Amino acid sequence: MVTGLAAYAVSERSSRGRHYPESPPAHRTEFQRDRDRIVHCTAFRRLEYKTQVFVNHEGDMFRTRLTHSLEVAQISRTVARALGLNEDLAEAIALAHDLGHTPFGHAGQEALDECMRANGGFEHNIQSLRVVDRLEERYAAFPGLNLTFETREGILKHVGRAKARMLGEVGRRFLDRTHASLEAQVTNIADEIAYNNHDIDDGLRSGLIDLGQLETLSIPAEQLAQVRREYPRLDTKRLTAEAIRRAVNAEVSDLVDESQRRIGARAPADVAAVRAAGVALIGFTETMRVRHDELKRFLRDNLYRHPRVRSMTERAALIVRALFAAYLADPAALPERVAVAGATAVQPPTLARQVADYVAGMTDRFAIAEYRRLIGPIDMN
Repeated sequence: MVTGLAAYAVSERSSRGRHYPESPPAHRTEFQRDRDRIVHCTAFRRLEYKTQVFVNHEGDMFRTRLTHSLEVAQISRTVARALGLNEDLAEAIALAHDLGHTPFGHAGQEALDECMRANGGFEHNIQSLRVVDRLEERYAAFPGLNLTFETREGILKHVGRAKARMLGEVGRRFLDRTHASLEAQVTNIADEIAYNNHDIDDGLRSGLIDLGQLETLSIPAEQLAQVRREYPRLDTKRLTAEAIRRAVNAEVSDLVDESQRRIGARAPADVAAVRAAGVALIGFTETMRVRHDELKRFLRDNLYRHPRVRSMTERAALIVRALFAAYLADPAALPERVAVAGATAVQPPTLARQVADYVAGMTDRFAIAEYRRLIGPIDMN
């Protein structure tokens, strides 16, 4: 059992446990067991070949869902330790949060949601939960990974009220308008810090954005100026790496300081008090939130909507839609194991849902290969 946790942290003693009871682990905590099961599962390994911004075949210097998840886990552990929270739980949530992502990032998700509109839609948050609850097939005694309630709850970053009603206790907070654990709140913001700053790195590497543009933005401009003052002869590669490193540190430091202030003001006695606090206790100062949102808007307008990225995402969406239609029209093209995927109340085992499960689980390169096998050539360059 982890010692030295704050009263408001999630402990094994306060955990709501697992759906299928198990004997306690001998040499690790319950949340370490969650983390280990996540790292060893098939969906986690596939994240290596799922895109973050750029399609996987474009080069191995760009980030994938796997590298992003590791970066989120590192930031989450840092913040959790500083706040006296459960690091193992924060890490487990971070490593699992993208397990349900489709190939080709948000383009794939939007295309699959469009395909599933008549069948309950598709949300990667819920799909991540579906992966760990039902779709992973590794254990004799139960389906899925049988993770703790707290890890499962943390995977759900945002869910609509209609879906929340069908998710049972794990979706209850979206109906009651209460909050998740502080560990889940930390991971939520660590996700934003990681993809904002590291997408800047990938954007610079690709040449789709440049330093001149970054110097119009509060966070990167401040860090670039500081690095140039301290190291006036630094080459561009090390300049940008150092500035991005400092930008991450600035956001993390602000997050820790502001969260400590909020926790101190509310003084939650336990996890129940955290949930009932009425406001999120983990967050940036208003100044940093404004700067952070400025960075998000910049990336949306200048990287994610860049003509080259849009061209890639249009082809990616075409692949997802075409594969969905092809499998729906000819279920015999699906592997035999897909037909036995488990059912849940929110997503019954209709053919459409089985197809969505299969397509969502694909890596970028496998989806491209399947398109070429079933449909025909496609130029991804």
